[in-house]
Amino acid sequence: MIGGGVAGLAAALRLRERLPHARITLYEGSPRLGGKLSTGELAGGPVETGAEAFLMRDPSGGESAALALARRVGLGDALAHPEPVPAAIAVDGRLRPVPRGTLLGVPSDLSTLDGVAEPVADADLDEGRPLLGPDEDVAVGELVRKRLGDQVVDRLVDPMLGGVYAGRADVLSLAATMPGLARTLREHRTLLSAVRAAIRSDPAAGPVFATVRGGMSRLVDAVVAALGPVDLRPGLPVRELGRTTDGWRLVAGPVPSPQVATVDAVVLAVPARPAARLLAEVSPPAAAELGAVEYASVGLVTLALPPTDLPALSGFLVPTTEGRAVKAATFFTTKWGHLRRADGTVVVRASLGRHGEPEVLRRDDADLVALVREELGALLGRPLPEPADALVTRWGGALPQYAPGHLQRVARARAAVPATVALAGAAYDGVGIPACVRSGETAAEKIISALGGSGT
Repeated sequence: MIGGGVAGLAAALRLRERLPHARITLYEGSPRLGGKLSTGELAGGPVETGAEAFLMRDPSGGESAALALARRVGLGDALAHPEPVPAAIAVDGRLRPVPRGTLLGVPSDLSTLDGVAEPVADADLDEGRPLLGPDEDVAVGELVRKRLGDQVVDRLVDPMLGGVYAGRADVLSLAATMPGLARTLREHRTLLSAVRAAIRSDPAAGPVFATVRGGMSRLVDAVVAALGPVDLRPGLPVRELGRTTDGWRLVAGPVPSPQVATVDAVVLAVPARPAARLLAEVSPPAAAELGAVEYASVGLVTLALPPTDLPALSGFLVPTTEGRAVKAATFFTTKWGHLRRADGTVVVRASLGRHGEPEVLRRDDADLVALVREELGALLGRPLPEPADALVTRWGGALPQYAPGHLQRVARARAAVPATVALAGAAYDGVGIPACVRSGETAAEKIISALGGSGT
């Protein structure tokens, strides 16, 4: 197992469950396990420095892989859900409610857009055929601009996708980022009808998101505890992967004192480019496909403020058209009731960093804190007080960018790797926690099948 983020941990757990007598070794290049599931401390309380929550439901309508994993490792009673407060979007320097009935910003009803975006009239015409062919993929922005106009993309879709992928709607794959909408677009002849159909296909009631009380790191710890006798090697990156007569040879650790191991099978649960480097000799075609996947870096600035009146919002998004470095803000102590502090401390987290725009993240921590405080104050219409504490987290190369054709690229890469090598993680199957868990579990099943359902 190469990679100890949530995908790698999920793969290891599935292997342990299905192959209880197998010898499993998990290598992780960083000193800690869990990847972007990371809980820190701010002003004496827990705060997420990575992913804050996961979806409760799977696209199929059942419970998500992350929810199932949390329950499997004993955290079902430790889950918390957001408060029923709305989100907003910045438009012309003012915060306006996010329109109802949108799918990652793509509207289902144009009448809800008043004051946020002005769609192009009569552009979403029925041309007598579905908007996407069976295997067709396009950039999200390309399709929505043609059908609804620039403002809908720039003020709604782009900031929504930017919040999830740190990318731009005009270069992100519709099939990879909105698979549900891609399916309905292959049946419907207008964008609005396809969005309505995609929304209707997920009618389940109840909370949409969940987090873990005490922090998402508890999920990491619980999975690690459930692994049992797995050889965990954090802080030990794998540098080489090569064939042996009946398996694989791994070389890990520093060049002067390498650690060499031989194994029957490998799960590569690392980002696409490190995976490409390891596969360069094993499968040049797969390496070429994965090496072309680009990544975006992001930064998170979390402020602990003295008691401060904030709007009754979970947070807000900031379109690039507003000319701000901050792309989103979350009011943690409003959004999550279990995180409210007895002393009235207010916790706000801002997100910065978009694909192709790394300059802002090169500022030092103090400059980033000052910038966030200034921009949030301007958007809220009043200066924010000096923070009692602040935390800056940088995730370099954190989010893969799904260009049009990404799903086909991943399929080609997977087809090109040997049966006893599996690919897992955000680069392949989605950036959310459920997608990464499902990706790891699917990779484990591939290995189990290749080994004939047995391991030593």
